[in-house]
Amino acid sequence: MKKLVIASSNPGKLREIRQLLEPLGIGVLTQADFAVPEAEEPHDTFIENALAKARHVSRLTGLPALADDSGICVDALGSEPGVHSARYAGEPKSDERNNEKLLQLLSDFTNRHAHYYCVMVLVRYPEDPQPLIAEGSWHGEILHTPRGSGGFGYDPLFLDPLLGKTGAELPMEKKNRISHRGTALAALLQKLESNPL
Repeated sequence: MKKLVIASSNPGKLREIRQLLEPLGIGVLTQADFAVPEAEEPHDTFIENALAKARHVSRLTGLPALADDSGICVDALGSEPGVHSARYAGEPKSDERNNEKLLQLLSDFTNRHAHYYCVMVLVRYPEDPQPLIAEGSWHGEILHTPRGSGGFGYDPLFLDPLLGKTGAELPMEKKNRISHRGTALAALLQKLESNPL
């Protein structure tokens, strides 16, 4: 079985990615399995941060690594929090405080349009000159109050207007089919078919 290390310590992300990869016969390990510390994410773009994380984990494990960098981009806030989504309210990371900050900043806005964005990067080895890269988006709007108990991050506030449900109200299987991360991973898996590990 091919093995792949996920460059993340986020339990929500790990659950989603594992559910999508394991049926394909890819053994999913995490950076925690190797006691790999989180990589720095100093860049201003999702793609640079994802690539930095993938190379960091591959370098320290000697295995192919998959990283994503994702966040929510809110139109009224000039696409913020964007790459700063996970630490929007500062350290330590807190979904609850991030959501509170977002609601506070949007309190005077009628434009609640937003989208989740995800870029996924897979490197076969640390200095892989041709990493596989895929992206995905999920468009919706920000509610005034949270709804639902599933998901993570901004999911309780993020409404998919076509479904009338928040990311936190969707079953994981459904969310994985339509979310930014699900569509990015599906696109990456297509590339992986013609560029196997």
